[in-house]
Amino acid sequence: MRVLVIGSGGREHALCRSLAADPQVTEVHCAPGNAGVAQVATLHPVTPTDPAAVSRLALELGADLVVVGPEAPLVAGVADAVREAGIPCFGPSREAARIEGSKAFAKDVMVAAGVPTARSRTCVTPEEAAAALDEFGTPYVVKDDGLAAGKGVVVTDDRDEALGHAAACGRVVIEEFLDGPEVSLFALCDGSTAVPLQPAQDHKRAYDGDKGPNTGGMGAYTPLPWAPGDLTDRVMAETVIPTVTELARRGTPYTGVLFVGLALTAEGPKVIEFNARFGDPETQVVLDRLETPLAGLLLACADGTLGGFGPLSYRDGAAVTVVIAAENYPADPVKGDVIEGLSDTVENAYVLHSGTALDGDRVVSNGGRVLSVVGTGPDVAAARAVAYEAVGRIRMRGSHHRTDIAGHSA
Repeated sequence: MRVLVIGSGGREHALCRSLAADPQVTEVHCAPGNAGVAQVATLHPVTPTDPAAVSRLALELGADLVVVGPEAPLVAGVADAVREAGIPCFGPSREAARIEGSKAFAKDVMVAAGVPTARSRTCVTPEEAAAALDEFGTPYVVKDDGLAAGKGVVVTDDRDEALGHAAACGRVVIEEFLDGPEVSLFALCDGSTAVPLQPAQDHKRAYDGDKGPNTGGMGAYTPLPWAPGDLTDRVMAETVIPTVTELARRGTPYTGVLFVGLALTAEGPKVIEFNARFGDPETQVVLDRLETPLAGLLLACADGTLGGFGPLSYRDGAAVTVVIAAENYPADPVKGDVIEGLSDTVENAYVLHSGTALDGDRVVSNGGRVLSVVGTGPDVAAARAVAYEAVGRIRMRGSHHRTDIAGHSA
């Protein structure tokens, strides 16, 4: 199989790494990729959100499968264009990707499907926002209705900050706060069938102790030794299957991965958000543990044969990833800083590139989240120790990372 992956982040590096290790795969291509992805895939300078350019590249390469990583190309209709060109594509259509592209649309689907989630209001005026904040109380949860690269949500006790975020976004969803540990579950879908991957936990806040602004994610780990044993089965039955069924009923069958962000509340798991793609950095640890070869699994989603694929298998043990971010992330990250120590290897650890580029023969920062350092081990504590040992070998001016990823995993 020739596989083309669309995107340039740590998620795409993880996807390309797993695809390159699949015996069925003869070539891995990535557009546009980054300095790390170049080690496992052939890079192509194509704009990921340009449907015509992506489908043209897929045809030129003779790709057997296209895997769309980020949300923006999906919302732009890249998967539609690839499928129209006659090439199997892992990723939802433009219409189905509204599950992430519009928080209001996602809430509408959840209500219609009977999915457990927070009560909410969609607001477009300052008066509507103020009324919704008063209705739900603190902590205030204000979400930009559109795509915001994981940074469109404000959770605060400060009413002025909440109103300011609502005003800056224009159209927002304001909802009640869901209290409880957060879990990410990926479900692979082929339009009618859905199969879960192993749950993971992401750390969203920029700084230790869950302080600071929301980010795209500062680290993640799997498995979750503290999670209820029936968590995956319950989420599939209460959330994933009803959502996939509702989207199919609307004439927009969902093909790709449905990312379910959950809060484990006292009443059970409730949906915080849906995403239309693999989460970053959870993908980095989930794919590390997945033993089933990836290409055939994603192709089964793309061609509607997931139901006959068979059970998935996982490696024993745990994986932890720690994100190294650029100076001033998530506000206005500094780019162009030289990264040193990437060749200082640690046993059972490896580095996935998120926001990097080549400056001559030097690797430099080229985004907010720059690297995802993955450690593995027989349990979460061992994997965590390995990950942080590897983080300690890497040097980049002004960088920061959390020191408490997976610190409360037991």
